[in-house]
Amino acid sequence: MENKNDRLIRGTALKGKVRAFVVRTTELVDELRRRHDTYPTATAALGRTVTAAAMMGAMLKGQEKLNIIVKGDGPIGQIFAESNALGEVRGYVHHPHVHLPSNSLGKLDVAGAVGTDGFIDVIKDLGMKEPYRGSVPIISGEIGDDLTYYFAVSEQTPAAVGLGVLVDTDNSVIVAGGFIVQLLPELTDAEITDIEKAIAAMPSVTALLDQGLELEDMLRLLLPDAVVLEELDINFACQCSHERVEQTLISLGQIELERLIEEDEAVEVVCHFCNEAYVFNKDELQVILEQAKS
Repeated sequence: MENKNDRLIRGTALKGKVRAFVVRTTELVDELRRRHDTYPTATAALGRTVTAAAMMGAMLKGQEKLNIIVKGDGPIGQIFAESNALGEVRGYVHHPHVHLPSNSLGKLDVAGAVGTDGFIDVIKDLGMKEPYRGSVPIISGEIGDDLTYYFAVSEQTPAAVGLGVLVDTDNSVIVAGGFIVQLLPELTDAEITDIEKAIAAMPSVTALLDQGLELEDMLRLLLPDAVVLEELDINFACQCSHERVEQTLISLGQIELERLIEEDEAVEVVCHFCNEAYVFNKDELQVILEQAKS
């Protein structure tokens, strides 16, 4: 029986000289669409970003985690995605109610929503004193092209990044997914040319997923001799909780908490990443104030 849950596979090809990731993120992207009420173009932009984050998270180990921040000058504002080595992903956009006319190819105009003046930041928490931060200018706004540029410039690893989100007429997500192919230094020019030809000839990620193609088959379209090394389930996960929000309120300090208690019957705190609302009444705020004083 076909497994249509969100998952990722990691493989190698050409005797370990190429590393590849292929992922299906349909459920993840549709979950984010529902939580944030994103309109189709915003869904595609957010979906592409979290899809990339899922694959880049799979490059990490243990408790390491990664953030992608897309900061363009388009109407969508900033896009945030966070992932880890366990396949847990979350994300949001500043302005979810963005939908633009189709571009010249008849596709959702992600570049128009993102804008072309700005930066993509990749921040990796590798458990060191300071996180690793790489930043590159946005070159197209299509996100896949921009992350291809990021790998070449910031990580000095030539890579091809393909990302896609197909949205239905009712705004739900039909399919979403992507691939990253990383070229390692031992490749010959002829091998690189063959890989480039295979990627150029391949139908879009969304077309292949919509046809029901399995991830393993997509991987072998890209790299015919690929060997699958690992499989990982991909899931939406948010680390927010009532206790974490309490700690955030405590960090506001005594003066700000006293003002909140005086002005409001209750305080509602909404998590950016998952849109869950946490409500604290006056009595609860009073307890938090006492904790802030101590």
